[in-house]
Amino acid sequence: MEKRNDQLRGAIYGLAVGDALGVPVEFMKRGTFRIEGMQGYGTHRQPEGTWSDDTSMTLATCDTIRVAGYVDNKKIRSAFEQWAFNGKYTIDGIVFGCGQTTCRAICGKAGISDIRSNGNGSLMRILPLAFTEADAETIAAVSAITHGHAISVRACQIYIDCARTLIAGKDLAAILRNRNEVPPFHRLSQLEELEESEIRSSGYVVDTLEAALWSLLHSHSYAETVLRAVNLGNDTDTVGAVAGGLAGILYGMEAIPAAWLETLRGKDIIEDCLF
Repeated sequence: MEKRNDQLRGAIYGLAVGDALGVPVEFMKRGTFRIEGMQGYGTHRQPEGTWSDDTSMTLATCDTIRVAGYVDNKKIRSAFEQWAFNGKYTIDGIVFGCGQTTCRAICGKAGISDIRSNGNGSLMRILPLAFTEADAETIAAVSAITHGHAISVRACQIYIDCARTLIAGKDLAAILRNRNEVPPFHRLSQLEELEESEIRSSGYVVDTLEAALWSLLHSHSYAETVLRAVNLGNDTDTVGAVAGGLAGILYGMEAIPAAWLETLRGKDIIEDCLF
């Protein structure tokens, strides 16, 4: 259990650091910037080390599991509402970066399931479920709080599978090579062979999943993974967060650069939400 708790801490801090690295350059085109460490301001005009909605919603999920002792959709939705409307799980009480589908779903009390609503808003927050006994149906239901289309649901299930592979100490690259997914996930088995120019880093959930996994597969450390992910451009905070969560599991909390952890804001909030 102690090892599992350490892995959860690595995952959540890994996600938060990746998120914070990407916040200042979100929406910027690949090749027009270079992130090498924590920076401030930029796109969202936030101090360095500030994380966004990706981490806030992950912490809301984490905290709900901590309190309830299991995955409870109604309580997770309630925690999302506390975040969106009251600024809970945020730094300085400021909510920023909320995607359109997520905001519509939380305000409308129901998840969105049309094919045009396949942003990465459920993928970015689903990681805590890897540390529970949640099955595919439960993962689908948690995704569907905001993103109910089959593509978003499947992306979340694949991501949790990948996280659990790393938690178990297995070779993720080998497992992905032998993974036989139908479109639009058919490229997952080829990610090791793809060049950066073939990787898209948009807010489309499939692009985000591919970009995060590609960054992990083409790196040899936590820092290299998240910097590679963020420097892909476009949806930098979410690609950084999704990649960072996996890299935090693979390399451990101790692999996250100390200077980045020191700069990271809201560590007390993170610690209060871990289970």
